[in-house]
Amino acid sequence: MLHHYYPCLTQGRSGNTTASNEEVTQYQLGSNISSNEAVWRILSFSIHERYPKVVHLAVHLENGQRVYFTSENIRASAVSPLPTTLIEFFTLCRNDTFARTLLYSEVPTCFTWNTLTTKFQRRKQGRAVQGHLNLYSTDALGHLYTVHPNNAECFYVKLLVINVRGLTSFQELKTVNGHVCATFREACQKLNLLENDSHWDISLADASNSAQPQQIRTLFSIILTTSFPANRKDLWEKYKHHMSEDILHRIRRINANPNIQFTSNIYSEALILIEDVCLTIANKSLTELEMIAPNRYSNDIFDRDIQRETPFDVNELQTFVRIICRNWY
Repeated sequence: MLHHYYPCLTQGRSGNTTASNEEVTQYQLGSNISSNEAVWRILSFSIHERYPKVVHLAVHLENGQRVYFTSENIRASAVSPLPTTLIEFFTLCRNDTFARTLLYSEVPTCFTWNTLTTKFQRRKQGRAVQGHLNLYSTDALGHLYTVHPNNAECFYVKLLVINVRGLTSFQELKTVNGHVCATFREACQKLNLLENDSHWDISLADASNSAQPQQIRTLFSIILTTSFPANRKDLWEKYKHHMSEDILHRIRRINANPNIQFTSNIYSEALILIEDVCLTIANKSLTELEMIAPNRYSNDIFDRDIQRETPFDVNELQTFVRIICRNWY
């Protein structure tokens, strides 16, 4: 093993030579080069390299991009925020015919992102693209920022831009076969970008044959909060009878009337029980999970913090406070 040491720092300690306090110089003087690095340097190989180049691409909803501002530019930034890579991708597709053939993640192969002008520009070097004048491509990769499925609509925006070419606007992002969808999720469904719910349908069907209604409700709550089914309302409509049977049985027993049938109030009570479980698991209401909202009374809203405080003995707490105050004063 070949080692190369610089003795300058040692001489500095003995007083013969004063070592520099400059950090870079000290690092160089104290460097230790092994045989592998020595050969690498002698052969003039690259010491540092990043390949391939990775370009981070923004994903956000319309008017949902992050805006950075100071006290000086707050008004200008609010009125006209700087465009993101996604917004400029739309602009690029409107103005460049070749860009319309690309997916959002493929744009960095032929275009560079100018951080000063916040625009995409054609590359000036690389491999010539056949059939296109003054157009070059490289091995650069476009990496879209991660979006959690909990951020539902933004997640579906990402799903669309990585599968649909030549998008020019958020409006076009929602348009499928000439029809403007109400949500990005609906657009994903029409393009068959989402898995069907057959496996959840089978799971609930199996549970309905053997499990109790409370267990079926718990299973449905877990599916809602962790698996994000595409047609969750359809699953509810299909299995709501099985999830509400115990409630119906209780009402028949209380009223001594075996002829009572399912009503909207019974289904609403089942939804309340499902929502309670969803709040416990993920702290999300059924409305946030894009489900039917149960008909709760205003004073019956589920609040875990309030419920946690109710078991305390008020008289015992008042006695404790009086003792503390007496000892303090």
